[in-house]
Amino acid sequence: MIQLQKADSVFQVDHGWLKSRFYYSFADYYDPNNVSFGPMRVLNDDVVQAGRGFGRHPHREMEIVTIVLGGHLAHEDSKGNQASTTYGQIQRMSAGTGILHSEMNPSETEAVSLLQMWFTPEQSKLEPSYEHTSFDLSAMKNRLLPVVARHSSAGIAQIHQDLTIYLTEMEAGQQRAFTQPSGRRVFLFVIDGQIEIEDQGTVMERRDSARIEHLPEMNIIALQNTRLMLIDLP
Repeated sequence: MIQLQKADSVFQVDHGWLKSRFYYSFADYYDPNNVSFGPMRVLNDDVVQAGRGFGRHPHREMEIVTIVLGGHLAHEDSKGNQASTTYGQIQRMSAGTGILHSEMNPSETEAVSLLQMWFTPEQSKLEPSYEHTSFDLSAMKNRLLPVVARHSSAGIAQIHQDLTIYLTEMEAGQQRAFTQPSGRRVFLFVIDGQIEIEDQGTVMERRDSARIEHLPEMNIIALQNTRLMLIDLP
């Protein structure tokens, strides 16, 4: 089963300094039929203007992953962690029993574009933690590259949940097969470009997402040069 979510159907807000798409219920947007997909609770597609951002605020009992698509994002938290993230890097924060943090655009001229995702952790009352990793952009070419996973290794941030986040940059005409054990889920998100899920008659374009169940094998065809995120979920 494929539940397609077209970009133009996603709830949007425009605060001037911040433009966001909420792919799940978030803040003032609430849809009881769009609260979560497995442990995935939030996907916000944000553009934050120069010199602006999210001041210090609290989180708890959530795994938060941020992927910067363009520009830079400066992080500070109550555990003393500080980092600046750009494309080719991942930041993962386990809020656990509670943490305060801020996310600001440090540029005076350039907006920052980012995806922020929240996932429920496998267990509660974890010690809050922060991780900042880098991955090889060239390794994404026509390959599903893991950048976040349950077990960390070089270039892969660790998350306290049984999931894997993959990124790829596919050239037009390239195909990538993905298989997983029966009973798991896939979340697809087209960052840029256009794809087709072969044999399913599903075409996805820029900023479209899809929630996929009961399809342990799929073949993804790039109809244009495409940046894609795939998340393997329990």
